Amino acid sequence: MHFHILVGTTSGNTEYLADALNQRLTELGHTATLHDQPTLAEVMAHREETGYWLLCVATHGAGEYAESIIDFMEALVSEKPNLQKIKAAIVAIGDSSYDTFCKAGDDGEALILELNASLIAPTLQIDMFNELDPEGTAILWLDQWISKLSE
Repeated sequence: MHFHILVGTTSGNTEYLADALNQRLTELGHTATLHDQPTLAEVMAHREETGYWLLCVATHGAGEYAESIIDFMEALVSEKPNLQKIKAAIVAIGDSSYDTFCKAGDDGEALILELNASLIAPTLQIDMFNELDPEGTAILWLDQWISKLSE
């Protein structure tokens, strides 16, 4: 399977997590394209086939999408593509000391579901305030559902 890993980061922490997931997918025999500043045109280029998206989305400021993914998410809102052939999993990154904890991940999930994508795993919320090993936690989460895709 081929995954598009869509990274929404401001400080770079989410990029490390996406890199770890990319490496794990490769170890499991999958391929992935890492989009550190995704554009809708680039990600949707192969939309006639089933697409697998792995969104790694950090919450920034007062609950906004992180800088590197905001244009992509705004394009989804304005263009409203039918994502019926997209199967997605989301890692929401936030800081529990803020009341907007993981809001961008929640908003992203609601948006892609509204556009007919389906979730292949429960959304993982990572608390950068308390999590000692965010990459390890994300890899354990991936390992819990990835083998079910080929069943």
